[in-house]
Amino acid sequence: MQFLYKIPGYILLLFGGFCLSWGGFIIRSFEEASIWQILFLRSFFFLLALIAFLFVTYKKNTFNIIKESGLPGLLGGFVLSFSFVAFVVAMSNTTVANVVFIISTQTMFLAIFGYFYLKEKVSLIGLISILLAMSGIIIMVGDSISGGSLFGNIVALAIPINFAILVMIIRKNTKVDMVPAIFYSGIFSLIYGFFLAESFEFTKHDLWMGFLLGVPQLAISFICITIGSRTVESSTVGLLMLMETICAPIWVWLFLNEVPPLSVFVGGFIIILAIILKSFDKKNLKV
Repeated sequence: MQFLYKIPGYILLLFGGFCLSWGGFIIRSFEEASIWQILFLRSFFFLLALIAFLFVTYKKNTFNIIKESGLPGLLGGFVLSFSFVAFVVAMSNTTVANVVFIISTQTMFLAIFGYFYLKEKVSLIGLISILLAMSGIIIMVGDSISGGSLFGNIVALAIPINFAILVMIIRKNTKVDMVPAIFYSGIFSLIYGFFLAESFEFTKHDLWMGFLLGVPQLAISFICITIGSRTVESSTVGLLMLMETICAPIWVWLFLNEVPPLSVFVGGFIIILAIILKSFDKKNLKV
């Protein structure tokens, strides 16, 4: 799996966002599992996939790689595990549109955290791209946003904040392989799910959904995101991750036959324009 480290970071991030976009569709496809059972199943398969990736990639050096990630890896995993919990809790306590919109604010959090913590200045084109992307998001989900549950909205806010913190840790430790951080997150979230799940009886359908949620949707996406974030500035990471926001309605449309309104396509097109605009960014345009 060493070939992943040779792929340009922006491609890995786009693919990571693409994989993450399957989350809402898969969660809605469970038959009987509760949110805590979903958390347990997702974490179980996620952890298995991470263990497989680490041993296939590093073989006998796996334990050394995990050890070398040190405190940053452990802290990054702990922070990310809270995002995993927050996602399933938010999905059950507020509207999907609210969760999508709140998660998309990671674009702003990444730019702000990157500026103050990593001293990464945001260029004029970068600033315009962020504002353009946020306007596209508002157009996409604006009509669907509601008051929702205050508790659910607050919990959802932990997702973009924790993700931004994770990226800060990765960007601060670019010479350290931080894939073990997501390995730690799998351990933490599995423990949460183990103690919170009402039972461990699952239908075959829900087991399959748990596999899809844990491996292609979560493990593959965060392996790509973790590796890709090492070489891409924070504000750009936020924009590329909006691939999740663009693609999510498409899966619901294709597999659940829920036709999205025109505003979703218009907003998605604007977000794509924002990403294209950012690709023309020049280092000499600073604000």
